[in-house]
Amino acid sequence: MLQKRSRNLIVVKQLFVNIYLELLTEYYGIRSDNNIDNTIKILNTWLKEQGSNYFSVNVTMDPKTQGHEDEKGIADWTPSRFEHIIKLREEVLNYARKIWADFIFMLDADIFLTNPNTLNLLISKNVTVVAPILKSDGMYSNFWAGMSENYYYKRTEEYESILTKTKIGCFNVPMIHSAILIDLRRKDTDFLTYDSQYFNLYNGPRDDIITFALSANYSGIPLHICNDENYGFIMVPLENQDIIEQDYQQITNLKLEMLAAADQEFIQISETMKSFVVYPKKNTLGLSNIYMINLFRRPERRRRMLACFDELGIKAEVINAIDGRTLNESILNSWNIKIMPGYKDPYHKRYCKYRPMTMGEVGCFLSHYIVWNKILEDNHMYTLVMEDDVKFEPYFRQKLTFILQELQHFKSDWDLVYLGRKQMQKDPENVVNGSQYLVYAGYSYWTIGYMLSANGARKLIDAKPLENLIPVDEFIPIMYNNHPRLERIF
Repeated sequence: MLQKRSRNLIVVKQLFVNIYLELLTEYYGIRSDNNIDNTIKILNTWLKEQGSNYFSVNVTMDPKTQGHEDEKGIADWTPSRFEHIIKLREEVLNYARKIWADFIFMLDADIFLTNPNTLNLLISKNVTVVAPILKSDGMYSNFWAGMSENYYYKRTEEYESILTKTKIGCFNVPMIHSAILIDLRRKDTDFLTYDSQYFNLYNGPRDDIITFALSANYSGIPLHICNDENYGFIMVPLENQDIIEQDYQQITNLKLEMLAAADQEFIQISETMKSFVVYPKKNTLGLSNIYMINLFRRPERRRRMLACFDELGIKAEVINAIDGRTLNESILNSWNIKIMPGYKDPYHKRYCKYRPMTMGEVGCFLSHYIVWNKILEDNHMYTLVMEDDVKFEPYFRQKLTFILQELQHFKSDWDLVYLGRKQMQKDPENVVNGSQYLVYAGYSYWTIGYMLSANGARKLIDAKPLENLIPVDEFIPIMYNNHPRLERIF
């Protein structure tokens, strides 16, 4: 994993490929300049480790340039910067043509490809120009589904349906960028260009990706975006006034998004690259302690959560959850557990006279019960409790800081604050007076993440829940007097 990307780094992978046979020959090209970090050192380390795997490596790295004179910041796309990037893209495109490459894969530096079969999958689409859909920590991606009259981005309903995979496949769209495979064996690709000076019919802005899109359009070459697989991720571009620290935060957001992906257990970093990765110093985010509940038989979840804690700088204590598979009547008796007689699941209508709760639900409750007791035993004033399937929102640390500041500002006692939940009622919730972030919680499910005060933990324990056990999702709303269906529980 690269720590920080160059602002103008283009990675170009040129391939001689027979799509019916194994990969025959590969060329790899790198262009890097205008760096304000250790990008060149990282690239040289990578080349030393991986360069021999390629038939030929074409590398141009400029360690002296540090931006353009007309730039007002690292994210300021000035005319000179556009000219520079246009020149780089056009040079590598022409170089691929010169060496008679069958394919060229244009990959920008702010891309994370997590699917190792990306190239083979794109080649198998058998189209002239194609891009893999890339996710961000929001609605940004590497394609447009609409283009305005002056050739800029236009929001359409189709964009969201492609991005969210409501529709799955490969779609003809007016713009793709940042990760593009071009089949140079096809004659019509001779008309593709990033430089509007070579495009007589062009009347748009001096912009590389818009020029490329229009050159394809005027040449009758469809541009395709494919969302049939999970291919990878893309950084959200900085605004003109943003500083490099915001880029660091965005890359943290994206790494958390990658870790949350269903098919991405954890981010693998090669041994030679680990020295370039710097994690923030860990703390408990201003709280007394942080607990993470995890089943011992789910080590992949533990690894993912620990990786998230590394990225966020979170110091957490892991609690081995009570596994419902290991529970039986004898163990329940040893805990003096009595399931509430006549309990009925108010939503799923599940009811059994002798065992109305599943052992998994019992284990979940006991796991949280253990944490509540530890909070009191260790005299923790304010604690964060998380389960191992948490997905962290972008800017999690900052958002939690704002919430804690508000709680401190109101100087009012609080027992429990949901940080993640499933809202079970449609009625609007009352906003805490003067707050931007807090509401009085209505009927809610899930205990994936919540803050608990010592006073709140005491109330939960003093209610003696093991004597009339119900699922923790039902128990907590009852404790804060916001369960609308009490009559349906019994």
